[in-house]
Amino acid sequence: MTQLRVGVDVGGTNTDAVLLHGNTVLATAKHPTTPDVASGISGAIGDVISQSGAMPGDIEAVMLGTTHFLNALIEHRNLMPVGILRLCGQATGSAPPMCGWPQDLAEKVGHYAKLLPGGFEFDGRAIEPLNEAALRDACAQMQDKRLLSVAITGVFSALRPEQEAEARAIVQDAMPDAYVSISSEIGRLGLLERENATILNACLRDLSAHAITAYEASLQAIELDCPLYISQNDGTLMSAARAREFPVMTFASGPTNSMRGAAFLSGIENAIVVDIGGTTTDVGVLMNGMPRETSAVVEVAGVRTNFRMPDVYSVGLGGGSIVRSDAVSVGPDSVGHALMEKALCFGGDTTTATDIVAALGQVAFGQPVDLDASLVAQVDQQMRGIIDDMVDRVRLSADPIPVILVGGGSILVHHPIEGASRILRPEHFGAANAVGAAMSQVSGEVDRTLKLNGRPRSAAVEEVKEQAHQACIDAGALAESIEILDIEHMALAYLTEDACRIRVKAVGELAK
Repeated sequence: MTQLRVGVDVGGTNTDAVLLHGNTVLATAKHPTTPDVASGISGAIGDVISQSGAMPGDIEAVMLGTTHFLNALIEHRNLMPVGILRLCGQATGSAPPMCGWPQDLAEKVGHYAKLLPGGFEFDGRAIEPLNEAALRDACAQMQDKRLLSVAITGVFSALRPEQEAEARAIVQDAMPDAYVSISSEIGRLGLLERENATILNACLRDLSAHAITAYEASLQAIELDCPLYISQNDGTLMSAARAREFPVMTFASGPTNSMRGAAFLSGIENAIVVDIGGTTTDVGVLMNGMPRETSAVVEVAGVRTNFRMPDVYSVGLGGGSIVRSDAVSVGPDSVGHALMEKALCFGGDTTTATDIVAALGQVAFGQPVDLDASLVAQVDQQMRGIIDDMVDRVRLSADPIPVILVGGGSILVHHPIEGASRILRPEHFGAANAVGAAMSQVSGEVDRTLKLNGRPRSAAVEEVKEQAHQACIDAGALAESIEILDIEHMALAYLTEDACRIRVKAVGELAK
């Protein structure tokens, strides 16, 4: 058996795995997420291999999505102290690094910040040249503080990244044992948001190194000798080596994988996806089979960022959400991974959202649940209202649109949803996140500002399209499978010279 892919999604409660042969799902498995993560991954993968009768040598690749790094950030766990360098010259002093951060997170992460010569104006003119002596002096101060992760951000480096690249080389020479993250490789225009994303990435670098090593070890434990790829925020893949450098690119891979899996399993490329897990419900919009990206600033753990993220609306409602009878409410707290132990329908002593649908006769597992009929009706109505409101918030128009239900907690939905042209719960809906990981593509994105110098804008667009095509190949895509997914271009009226900003995103199938 050949051309087999394994998709894995590591959640806070369960690790889901799926085995794909082309477009066919051969097996799915659900395994509790373990404290060491690796044994949960190897257990789930081992289950789908054994169910299918495949051999380890038949697996050509493993695609893994994880919330490991996002959870660490939210919980303020395993974060590195960071040295923050801003190349800005005399500009931006009124908005220091980490302004607007939650105080407890800022104190844990930001142990050193320095404003240095460098940076560019919006039209590409240098504010000041890079000062190597000042940079090396900052490195000496960071070494005195024993900092081993550095975040470098230059003013308008998203348009001109060369100073950041030069600064990284100097820091790596002065601090050879340090991790170095630069903002031009992580965020988009918007100094503070791009800098914030870079600092978040820097504080997770040690954790990502250990986690990716553990993921690779989990494959070796079951004798899998194949490449490991990690899901990104935009629903595409990156190599394990790249994930070590850019852990922030995985933050939204959970809901993104579920949305991509929903499109794959249902065959519908334009729809609203409702993904309900044990703790949260995530709702997003599929456009041409890919999650709609947010055009606004995204807050992660209370920090404003501007890297690529899907436009997903989340609330604390899931199968493990705790029900209270005194004030009649459900969630946002949850029993999480302990659902099988604590829910009434499994012999526990805690009333959960799953118990409500069990009392209504909507599930075929567990033991009978006897709850007050008024409580059941009120909580069920609350859950209906939450789902209806979430779907309404993400809709693009008043026109009816298909709604796809995925995730193990989608059993909570057993009613018509307002605004839905139809409601689908496809086969293997409980493993949609792992399916989305397994069938993900590779992407390349280029965002440039170009001076036209009298040539047609269409010629500039073609130039950036070629660059995006090459970026996709460099990321591991099969050249003949690459297609342009998205093009944005706009004139920059604030520049004195004829210029435009062009962003192109290309996607392609993973090269064998």
